[in-house]
Amino acid sequence: MDFQNRVVVVTGGANGIGRAAVESFLTAGAAVAFVDTDKEAGEKLVSRFEANAVHFHPGDIAEEAVLHAFADAVKQRFGKVDYLVNNACISKKGILSDCSYQDFNYVLALGVTAPYLLTSLLVPVFSADASVVNIASSRGFMSQPDTESYSAAKGGILALTHALSVSLAGKARVNSISPGWIDTGSFHKEENYRPDYEAADLLQHPVGRVGVPDDIVQMIRFLCSSAAGFITGQNFTIDGGMSKQMIYHNDHGWTYKPESE
Repeated sequence: MDFQNRVVVVTGGANGIGRAAVESFLTAGAAVAFVDTDKEAGEKLVSRFEANAVHFHPGDIAEEAVLHAFADAVKQRFGKVDYLVNNACISKKGILSDCSYQDFNYVLALGVTAPYLLTSLLVPVFSADASVVNIASSRGFMSQPDTESYSAAKGGILALTHALSVSLAGKARVNSISPGWIDTGSFHKEENYRPDYEAADLLQHPVGRVGVPDDIVQMIRFLCSSAAGFITGQNFTIDGGMSKQMIYHNDHGWTYKPESE
């Protein structure tokens, strides 16, 4: 896909899936603005590309002032936005870890409120065929214990996606992606990263492997492209089929062993 002369905005772009998206769009000829709390990683990423093609804004988008400053910088630097990728989120665990009121609300601010406000701030400079891609999670539909903060945020971004798709009809298409297990180790600071999986880690996925960031980036690029021009308000789960497997104790090799035993 050719993204020449396109402007892409990515939150949480210094590491993980966000970094993979930044690199992919830059390599494809787009200009990219990204924001992240990891200043060191962000500056290192910028140093690998032409300065006129990339803008890094260090800061925490859970803070309203940072969102306004970032949006203003994007408008001043590039004058338009073709694609917005709302990617940033973290977990503060949940009820079994005494996740506090402040911690819970921080995750919601980062994972739901920030995408809403940033989208709102950038709407005036959206191009005619703009696309918003929100990164949700399979945890918006299913959970492990002690994941309430992250699961709630991902459930929120799923609902925000279809709401925005209706409100922004005629201005932008809005879709979301729900990744499953994506190994982002090679897109962090670890040098010479090598995954360490057991055979079962791979085989529990119907496709026979754990996901990699490019599995998500390819869908981001597709949803931003004109090939997805008739798609809006949708969520795409990319988890190697893992969430489609029906699991029963002692059936097809699955055994449930509660930790209390």
